[in-house]
Amino acid sequence: MFKRKEQEGGVTETAVMAALSNVIEPELHRDLVSLNMIRDLKIEGNDVTFTIMLTTPACPLRGKMEADSRAALAQVPDIGQITVKWDSSVPADARIKDQLGQSFRNTIAVSSGKGGVGKSTVAVNLAISLAKSGARVGLLDADILGPNIPMMMGVEQMPPPQNRKMVPAENFGVKFISMAFLVKPDQPLIWRGPMLHSAIRQLLTDVEWGELDYLIIDLPPGTSDAQLTLAQVLPLSGTIVVTQPMQVAASDALRGLKMFEKLEVPILGVVENMSGEIFGTGAGEKLATDYDTEFLGSVPMDANVRVGGDGGQPIVEAFPDSPAAQALNEIAQKVAARISVLTLQKSTNFIPIELVG
Repeated sequence: MFKRKEQEGGVTETAVMAALSNVIEPELHRDLVSLNMIRDLKIEGNDVTFTIMLTTPACPLRGKMEADSRAALAQVPDIGQITVKWDSSVPADARIKDQLGQSFRNTIAVSSGKGGVGKSTVAVNLAISLAKSGARVGLLDADILGPNIPMMMGVEQMPPPQNRKMVPAENFGVKFISMAFLVKPDQPLIWRGPMLHSAIRQLLTDVEWGELDYLIIDLPPGTSDAQLTLAQVLPLSGTIVVTQPMQVAASDALRGLKMFEKLEVPILGVVENMSGEIFGTGAGEKLATDYDTEFLGSVPMDANVRVGGDGGQPIVEAFPDSPAAQALNEIAQKVAARISVLTLQKSTNFIPIELVG
């Protein structure tokens, strides 16, 4: 793994690794060396080059890790130039492949207690943000009776099937599938529970998804058959609860949160959408605080969010520098970090490379 080059009177691998063993990964709370996150160490003269292997390409704290690494190495006598490189290897939830047979490393449900809070908007922008960071991302439109992900993603049809499997559409680096591709736009789907169960299972298993770091699942609003079906068919790595800033919306979101608790699905946190003068602020953060879960952030009200959704140009793609896009990117980073922590905590050795191979 390391290019060994011990030198008399100069910087040595032993000294470098000893220094880096004092650098703590901020989310996992263990040092980079024991987590096996230091790779490809090279020493030329007194100059040092190494790679930090992240548990997600969307890591929000790489700046701190680099600063801490440089500070630690500055204590090594005669240290020369320090070059820090980055790579990532997303840890996998082994239950998913064992139970479903698909190569999803992690599955993230986006839920809401009621309709109209912007759940699909959060799911779409979350998926695109993770893809822009370098992750392999899929998006499942599990709102079978009210599918709208293709419109928001700007694609009207999916590719033809291959090897008797559906091929997901792709845009903005995200693979996605939706019932909207399979029915006419004006065709109502009046289905009972068993048909919903079958449809969701098919969109998971009869699609050539390939290798994914994250499958984002846009759930229908409320607490219904779709949520129960997913919990039965697919091990969920975690769920995000989306609410508006008003207390009435947060009370509905609470029902969704409690439902996932009963289903033993980890709650990744709460997102407050449409925050600002019109709807106010604060109910999402209060919900997270009251029920001891993470507040992932608030997305400010912005007309471009609606415009982008209607026009197939989500805001993190169309207006990446806007406050709403920046908030959604920060939420994506927090979600990725939280997923890494939860997945690694389930392992026995807690070392990323051993988990993902």
